[in-house]
Amino acid sequence: MTPAARLAAAIEVLAAIETQRRPAAVALKAWGLAHRFAGSGDRAAIAGLVYDALRRRASSAFLMGDDTARGIVLGMLKRERELDTEAIARLADGSKYGPAELSADERKRLDDGSISDAAPYIAGDYPEWLDSHFERSFGDMRAEEGAALASRAPLDLRVNALKAEPAAAAAMLADLKPELTRWSPWGLRIRLSADARNPAIHAEPAFLKGLIEVQDEGSQLAALFTGAKPGEQVLDLCAGAGGKTLALAAMMENKGQIFATDDDKRRLAPIHERLKRSGARNVQVRTPKSIGGEIADLAGRMDLVLIDAPCTGTGAWRRNPDAKWRMRPGALDQRLTEQAEILDRAATLLKPGGRIAYVTCSVLDSENGAQVKAFLARNGDFSLQAPARVAEVLGDRALVFGKTARLSNEGILMTPRTTDTDGFFVSLMKRR
Repeated sequence: MTPAARLAAAIEVLAAIETQRRPAAVALKAWGLAHRFAGSGDRAAIAGLVYDALRRRASSAFLMGDDTARGIVLGMLKRERELDTEAIARLADGSKYGPAELSADERKRLDDGSISDAAPYIAGDYPEWLDSHFERSFGDMRAEEGAALASRAPLDLRVNALKAEPAAAAAMLADLKPELTRWSPWGLRIRLSADARNPAIHAEPAFLKGLIEVQDEGSQLAALFTGAKPGEQVLDLCAGAGGKTLALAAMMENKGQIFATDDDKRRLAPIHERLKRSGARNVQVRTPKSIGGEIADLAGRMDLVLIDAPCTGTGAWRRNPDAKWRMRPGALDQRLTEQAEILDRAATLLKPGGRIAYVTCSVLDSENGAQVKAFLARNGDFSLQAPARVAEVLGDRALVFGKTARLSNEGILMTPRTTDTDGFFVSLMKRR
């Protein structure tokens, strides 16, 4: 397919997403099935265009004065891909399989258009109903924070300390040009261009041998900030596929015991193979038959309970830009209820002096600091661990990190704009 034909296909897919209210992945799959002549490179390029259009949907429509799929995709080429008008005109050239030629108005908007007077939710490319939540979290910087959440994320890897050092793992991945991450002592980062396909990490020998796992640097730091130590009794209460469980096992040097569970046993399905590949031997997976049924014997025994809480996922929008436009207020309300229940449940599992590490991949204060305040109000025998002290685990990087991340009384908030990670909140609370 020509670049122009790929652009036309992206407009077609985006229109299907908008009019049929289909998830982006479903719409892209349907297009691929209906156009089997398109090769894997074509499909990857079209998906990249569609996801970039979703990243910049609001600001692109504002720039072009047109909220149709065509207007959004053309605006995105300037906003996200940083193409000039002539480069865009060469793609929208009126060729047989390409989009129609640019109109005079489209040319003018691409030449002279600006979002300088756009509302923060438009400049930041997030839903209008979330503007008050973003203002609460970021104040006058909410447009900039939203815009950073709309950028494409790099590919981050965590080196498994049970099997390798970062330098050795990086050498095995030399053709992908990995860099050491800024904050995480275990991290490697692979930077991707706008139209690049994700490398086949799962086929790399380093992955197959358990030396690396795909994990955002912010998620790696969330595990590190728990302060898990060799010999402790630890419960990963919302373990899911096990990303943080694996990081904890490496931190604990396979000493002590980690119990990994999740109220939805389907989310636990990948953890077994990942544990086997990683060489982690101090993990028990507790698959629940009913909520609470499989961990009742752990009550009052845990040194640390990690809550990787169910949340809106606003901090992961770089990786799933489709999600922010499908999110509704009711989903936030449901998550707030679930988070409060899980926090109270975790409290019953700790022994005196034990710790709760409360983690979300959200940037909304209602899911973060407000939840922590409410929990402490309900549970007077818990106290907060000072965020600056929590970050000391970073060693000589802690001082700069403390000035870069958003440290509040309740915890640490990382964002793409400040720490160049996904959005993560971490709070550590200790039972007296």
